[in-house]
This record gives sequence, structure tokens and C-alpha cells, in this order.
Amino acid sequence: MVTPLLLADRLAHVRAQIDTAAHAAARDPAEITLVAVSKFHPATSVQEAIQAGQRVFGENRVQEAAAKFPALRATHPDIRLHLIGGLQTNKARDAVRLADMIESLDRPALSDALAKAADMEGRMPDLLIEVNTGDEPQKFGVPREQADAFIRASRARFGDRLKGLMCIPPAEQNPVPHFQLLRSMAQVHGLSVLSMGMSADYPQAIAQGATLVRVGTAIFGPRPATA
Repeated sequence: MVTPLLLADRLAHVRAQIDTAAHAAARDPAEITLVAVSKFHPATSVQEAIQAGQRVFGENRVQEAAAKFPALRATHPDIRLHLIGGLQTNKARDAVRLADMIESLDRPALSDALAKAADMEGRMPDLLIEVNTGDEPQKFGVPREQADAFIRASRARFGDRLKGLMCIPPAEQNPVPHFQLLRSMAQVHGLSVLSMGMSADYPQAIAQGATLVRVGTAIFGPRPATA
């Protein structure tokens, strides 16, 4: 019987793969931040990752993040939380209160809601614009043809709180052209943060300039059956 890898072992393997991909691309691994995507996994799994040295986590749902992270932060105040899922405007205030970074800014109505929430909370998380690089109707993200105008408007509104761009390529397509498109957009607008690459393709994303990689399954394993 094969003994399953411990979460700490899986995390170490992902970190080693990040280092390998960075060196292959002639990049410094320190330029790349691993976002451990803990969605659908219990706080005990997040705690295990923290004990293994992980400090940046990603959650899709504001409600789930609110249930897990305040208690974790009480004992580990240095952890950072990224909200990476599509964000409803009625969750904007909770998102602003909880998150260190919101990776899914994608429409003017959400910009309005976040600005209002920031005024009420007295803080604004860092922001990434999610670009729907595949123009998939079922996905969140600003359409490609609207992206440049939305990036300009967001920079004017949020200033240096807008850090960069995020994308989720179509599952059935080669992700590399999507990563290249996002990198090109970021360069045009002078944005330094690129959140791209997940468990199946983060080495390719690193080769194309990713500064954040969002890895869940390769660290935490398959999502629980009750998710």
C-alpha cells in the first residue's frame, strides 16, 4: 500500500517545481509568490499549510473565507488572504474587510461597490483585474475588447492599489497564448503583477512571467466530497 503524501510534502514539491520553472526561465524564484488555494478545504488543512511555512492563501467565496480566516489570523497575523473568485457587489464590504488582495475586479459596478466599501471600512485591499482572455460567456472577467479601457479607468480610480492582472485560460485550450496576452496587456499598462497558472499549468505560467501562481489541488488534494 502506498502511503499518501503529507500536505507538507506536496507543498514542498510545488515549491521545488516553482524553483525549477523559474530557473529554466532565467528568473529569480523570489519573484514568484505561491497562492495556496484552500477553497472547500477545512481550516485544519490551512493550519497544516501554515505550519509548513505557507503564508499566502486564496479563497473563492467570501463567506467561506470569513468562516476560516479571522481565527487563523488571530494566531498567525502574518498570513495573507487573496479572494480569487467572481465577486458579487453585495459581498464587496465583506471582501474589503477580509482580503489583502482581490484578484477578480472585472466590471464598473464592482468598482463602485469596492470604492464605497473602502470608504466605509477605511481600507482598500490590493486589486487585480481579471481578464476573460478566452471571452468565455460562462466565466467572470472583463472581455478582451473592453480590457484596455477598464484598466485605464481602474488605474485612474484606484491608483497604486491596482497592482496587475489575472486570468483563467479556457480548460480545453493551450494556456500559453492566454498567458502571453495577459503579459502583453500588463506591459502596455505598466502593471507588475501577473496572477496566472494553476495546478495543471503553473510552470508554463512562470515561463511567461507569472508573479503569482494559484495552486490548490496539487497542495491540498482533491476537494472534499461535501464541497
